[in-house]
Amino acid sequence: MTESPEYSALLQLIDERSAAFRSAVAAAPSLDVPVPSCPEWTLFDLVQHLGTGQRWWAAIVAAGPAEAPPAKDAAELPREPEALLAWYAESNELLLSALREAGPERECWVWWGAGVSPANARGVARRRVHEVLVHTYDAQLAAGDVQPMPADVAIDGVAEFLDTCNSTPAAWPHEAATVHYHATEGRSWLLTLDGTGAWPAPLTDDAAPASASATGTAEQLLLFVWGRLTLNDLKTEGDQQVFEQLIAWEPEE
Repeated sequence: MTESPEYSALLQLIDERSAAFRSAVAAAPSLDVPVPSCPEWTLFDLVQHLGTGQRWWAAIVAAGPAEAPPAKDAAELPREPEALLAWYAESNELLLSALREAGPERECWVWWGAGVSPANARGVARRRVHEVLVHTYDAQLAAGDVQPMPADVAIDGVAEFLDTCNSTPAAWPHEAATVHYHATEGRSWLLTLDGTGAWPAPLTDDAAPASASATGTAEQLLLFVWGRLTLNDLKTEGDQQVFEQLIAWEPEE
């Protein structure tokens, strides 16, 4: 796994990004406005998704090691904006309390399996930082006031996505390839795709030429890997089909 913020910093980032999320929702004209980056979702749906996720992961972390996760909370949510935001704030605090109580090394169920990102509270905290980060972008887009992401958080967001979503021992079903991601802030990553699986790492000067590469700001790269931007929003070189194959790939471990 690439170097990530300290556990305490991750918890602080969850809190800070969640405050930004609530501010974006509060600034929107209605909970019924559509979320352009999440087709068929309204802002209400987005709050429900993120808050339910915070509560679910709180229960997962609290449960410790398990073969399967608990069921998600299916409670009916308030439709009045202030009450809904209070429910979300409570959801976020439930997650933070569970993470504080657990400590970084407590193992728990995770969906990302046997890749690079750890199956423990630290891995969960890092994933939730970037879940909230990207959904704050979604909420700001819906409200019509997108704010720049903190660059250092976006940089870790790219690394975290590669560690979690593009990391697997499942064999790559296409011709072996390497992908380079270059952030204009000065960070770069290598993703190797071959018969041993998909493995991310920081890009070194002696790395072999890439089959395909993408360059943009860390925020642009993060929004691309999360499906909010397209290759047309980045500077690309090499075989773009590799990106298309990677986006479509659903490995079974």
